[in-house]
Amino acid sequence: MNKPHKKLNAWTDAVDFAQQIYRVTERFPPNEQFGLTSQIRRAAVSIPSNIAEGAARQTKKEFIQFLHISKGSLSELDTQLEIARRLEYLGQVEWEALNERLERVDRMLSGLIRHLRAKH
Repeated sequence: MNKPHKKLNAWTDAVDFAQQIYRVTERFPPNEQFGLTSQIRRAAVSIPSNIAEGAARQTKKEFIQFLHISKGSLSELDTQLEIARRLEYLGQVEWEALNERLERVDRMLSGLIRHLRAKH
């Protein structure tokens, strides 16, 4: 199987970020297991999953569409992490580290979209 997504830094970073999210949410209250914890994890996993699906598509246009879906999941995750911070499930320092990572993945996705659009 050809796996073009594995050559993308955006995918690698997004997978690492999802792993980090899983570790952080392990410490959330048990009553959030089927609530916020689950939502956060789904959004985090959706980011690299959509990068991978897009990279496997036939056209550049389809790939860009899936990258935009990844950015949508990233925005969901941003909102969910803010809620977790306000509920004090995340400390300020931990939230800032996650937010920096989130912004890095966002910049990588935006750069990949620009690159694909510029390609002839």
